[in-house]
Amino acid sequence: MAFIHTGKLDWLCHRWQRDSVFQTFSRSTCVFVLGTVLLTLALYPVLRTLGVQLHSALTGSYVAGHHSIMLINCPTEQTAKDIGRALMEKRMVACVNILPRAATMYYWKGEIQEATEILLLLRTRSSKIQKLTEYIMSIHPYENPEILSFPVEDGSLDYMKWIDDAVPINTPVTT
Repeated sequence: MAFIHTGKLDWLCHRWQRDSVFQTFSRSTCVFVLGTVLLTLALYPVLRTLGVQLHSALTGSYVAGHHSIMLINCPTEQTAKDIGRALMEKRMVACVNILPRAATMYYWKGEIQEATEILLLLRTRSSKIQKLTEYIMSIHPYENPEILSFPVEDGSLDYMKWIDDAVPINTPVTT
């Protein structure tokens, strides 16, 4: 068991309090510093995105995950065309592929179901995925439609720029 002489400990505490950096700060300065730290933490996602985009612009490199591919199953070709056209008109996606009928087997309400479906393949900005999902859910005839998205890791920089040009950052979504 170590024994510390209280006289030396008192001297150290008094010296620390007297020399403390915090003694030179006013209360308003401390509040300002704390506020700045909290604001920085709150804005971190935005600041990180801006930093990554700036790095991408300066280096000419692609930022993985900036774009996404979505898959959506539809019951008919007409439904697929209607959903695809609605998304294109709202400029939420850059491109829609309507792939031919596919045989599908799936579990639904405890039983194996069989159907034919049409697959939509969409290209968009990753930042649009949540709005896209909500909008598709509001117009899709299925109770629980298949809506999956995958981030694009790499690809043609010219193609990725084309997606950015085709899908503006701020597109209002109305149902």
